Amino acid sequence: MTASVSSAPRFTKATDLSSVSFAAPQSIAETGLPAGFIQDLALKIIYFAGEIAAHAVAEEMRLPHNNIVENVLSFLVKEEFCQITGAQGYSERAYRYTVTTKGSNKAQELLARNQYAGPAPVPLMTYIETVHQQAIGSISVQQGTIRDAFGDIVISDAMLRRVGPAVNSARSIFLYGPPGNGKTTIAERMARLLGGSVYLPHAIFADGQIIRLYDQINHRAIEETPRVGATGDLARRDQRWVLCRRPFIVAGGELTLETLDLIFDPISKTYEAPFQMKANCGMFLIDDFGRQQMRPQDLLNRWIVPLEKRYDFLTLQTGKKIEIPFDVLIVFSTNLDPRDLMDEAFLRRIRYKINVPNPSWDDFRTIFQRNCTQRGIAYDEEMFKYLVLEHYVKVKREPKSVHPRDLLDQTIDIARYLQKEPRLEKDLLDAAVDAYFVKLT
Repeated sequence: MTASVSSAPRFTKATDLSSVSFAAPQSIAETGLPAGFIQDLALKIIYFAGEIAAHAVAEEMRLPHNNIVENVLSFLVKEEFCQITGAQGYSERAYRYTVTTKGSNKAQELLARNQYAGPAPVPLMTYIETVHQQAIGSISVQQGTIRDAFGDIVISDAMLRRVGPAVNSARSIFLYGPPGNGKTTIAERMARLLGGSVYLPHAIFADGQIIRLYDQINHRAIEETPRVGATGDLARRDQRWVLCRRPFIVAGGELTLETLDLIFDPISKTYEAPFQMKANCGMFLIDDFGRQQMRPQDLLNRWIVPLEKRYDFLTLQTGKKIEIPFDVLIVFSTNLDPRDLMDEAFLRRIRYKINVPNPSWDDFRTIFQRNCTQRGIAYDEEMFKYLVLEHYVKVKREPKSVHPRDLLDQTIDIARYLQKEPRLEKDLLDAAVDAYFVKLT
């Protein structure tokens, strides 16, 4: 028996997504899933639990007990896959279930196909429709907003004038320049500018397969509270979805071509969504681009179509490809020369190229002052001039935005070792520089 796949979340008009409602399904058909799949999922949950109450089965499946889980459990009892062992209350929600011998054999057969026994997934088409409704393209960054997002770091107005339109493009950005000047920090602040929240499914049902999407490492869930008098009360929302901050996924040297496609687990026989799919409706930062285990050109070739068309194709074990949205602000960050990483054709497809240079001496001073304040060290202009002249100008060393933080931390470490108060003085600064910079012979 196959249910209709027409259960897209019903959005209400709202200025903030946290007040948007997803109506909980009121029948098996409204879940968009085959009845047989839901029955199999419930049986596996009971099998793993040993004995479990009906309401706990509903909670595990993230589906309402009324009209859905209660009907599934009735079917499992009728087919002698499960039996009622008792109750800790008077309602059917309190009935306790365990699998029969027949049910145990059936469960083991099901587990040989896949071991998924978690929240019920949402249909692929429902996920696609929801991504489009939560698209980052609807975000608009204004001049006043951007200064607030970057208020805790030193950044020029010229840089902010580049960053704002780049975020508004919701497409792709290339951050490049020498190391140590805050490219990753700038990307993090860009993610803040995206702001807001989105609903992400625990898992997706695609061509009979399970794709896990939500994970606690890469996604930041937001605790929801019921709204007084609201028809879209938390208890009435489709619990298969998790309210999260807009995704901000970061990958570095561990990124491979394999991790950009569906990752099949041969033990559980389920799929893990790739990075760019987990980043949908948010940002995907590829840090230290060019230092991955794969050639930069391979990654760029993989994404020529998604960057242009805004959709991607992923491959199932069966060889079948599924189409998913590519609603991601991709940010490449690198210390290498962009011309050594990609050709002109691909550079043209990246909307914004932003050079993050070394700080000016005035900016370097401001960064140093802020770091002194943060660490409770009194700023001394004469000692700052000594540091710059002796350890930068004389040796022709270029300033980096990260140097003040690191040198002051070194100063504190050395002062503690010497059992003295951390302060800006020649001996401590000299020792910090000596410990921090590599001496070339």
